[in-house]
Amino acid sequence: MFDYVRLEVRRTLRDTGFVIGGVAMPVMMYLLFTNLGTDDGSWRTASMVGMAAYGAVGSALNTGGGVAEDKAVGWLRQLRITPMLPREVVLGRALTGAVTVLPAIGAVLAAGGLVNGVRLDVWQWAAIALLLWLGSLPFTLLGLGTGYRLTAQATGVVNMLCNLGLSVLGGLWFPVALFPGWLRSLSSFTPTNRFAELGTAVADGHAPALAAVLVLAAWLLVFGSYAVVSYRRAAQTV
Repeated sequence: MFDYVRLEVRRTLRDTGFVIGGVAMPVMMYLLFTNLGTDDGSWRTASMVGMAAYGAVGSALNTGGGVAEDKAVGWLRQLRITPMLPREVVLGRALTGAVTVLPAIGAVLAAGGLVNGVRLDVWQWAAIALLLWLGSLPFTLLGLGTGYRLTAQATGVVNMLCNLGLSVLGGLWFPVALFPGWLRSLSSFTPTNRFAELGTAVADGHAPALAAVLVLAAWLLVFGSYAVVSYRRAAQTV
């Protein structure tokens, strides 16, 4: 299974579209949003976490695009005749997603520290990176579920809409404080808002709120169930 993971990680990291959209784009957006006539250090820190989360979400969802492409070319059918069990195939893809989110997180955090002058303690940098890495798992499962269920083209469209919609609604691009009251309340129930809160809480010097962990855990169960159901459906047709 680990050979399979190494293969898929290499395939993903060699994809020019992934490097541009999943790594370079969040960095460019972060530098653009934080250098337009403002020198607010707190905004640069909060935006750094938000854009790192945005990049992680996009990279995690991209895992589903690879699954849909493999399904189209018959790669999933080939995997069924290998000694790998079905759960190992799914786990391998999930581990691939867990690895490929790291470049996006690392690139944005590096831009914050090296370019925008964000200053945090060493433990805060490490904790933010770790929490964003662990917190990206629900979005990997969402991408996998969509990839197993839809065609490659449809998966790309759905993933793009999910990424943009959840990122904007979750406050990854703009501060939630700018939202009207009803939208701010809705945002607090989104997985992206609570995902970013894991990092912003640490940047502020305290542990994430229990509510953030519980909401994100609930979405993990929802997206995990979606991935399982989608995989079972694909198993009957591929």
